[in-house]
Amino acid sequence: MPKAPAAEQLKLLGLQALDARLRSLEVRRRSLETDPRLAPAKAALEQASAAAGEADRAVAEAEAELAGIESKVSEASTRIARDEDRLYAGGLSKDLEALQKDIAGLRARQSDLEDAELEVLERLDGLRAAQGSAAEALGDARGASEDLRAELDAQLASIAAERATVAEERAEYARGIEPGLVGIYEKTLAKRGVGAARLFHGTSEGSGMALSPGDLAAIRGAAEDEVVFCPDSGCILVRSAEWG
Repeated sequence: MPKAPAAEQLKLLGLQALDARLRSLEVRRRSLETDPRLAPAKAALEQASAAAGEADRAVAEAEAELAGIESKVSEASTRIARDEDRLYAGGLSKDLEALQKDIAGLRARQSDLEDAELEVLERLDGLRAAQGSAAEALGDARGASEDLRAELDAQLASIAAERATVAEERAEYARGIEPGLVGIYEKTLAKRGVGAARLFHGTSEGSGMALSPGDLAAIRGAAEDEVVFCPDSGCILVRSAEWG
């Protein structure tokens, strides 16, 4: 059984307290990194981004459609003007009659195109309004996501700073304990999750359970400098006369 002066063993409780603080900080860090608000905020941002993208595509398609119609209207106007010039220049009656029919057909087509142009313009007004609303919703979602991330990052930074301070304090504190005992403590901590705890009125504070009479008798029979372990949690049990 390993041995260490009782005074050295007692120091392990301070080391355990510092490790408990580090563990608590780690739990808080993990909790912040999996904050339940993150997933809904991400989903809202993705949904808003998709809606804004769809609104942009709808506007772009309508604008392309409008540009195509405007081009056709311009083409019809050009042909009408050209045919009218030929008509006014005179010529064979048969040719003039054909020109008149062509002009009439072009005017009818131009009218249909202009009606279609107006319809697209009206539709485009609605699409642009929807595009503006979608862009605003995306901005709100992005702002909310950034605010949440900033809030969490600030808390994470605070935890990181506190952890660095506690870790430094722990390292300094550990240097004041017998190295061999620290080695036993570290192995126990890594394996059990708790390195050391008090034996207080027959109860192990490592497991929170009262020890059996047989275990208590064995521990109380051990020499003061012997390192004893909790039969339930496996951590080092630190004994003191006033705790009995």
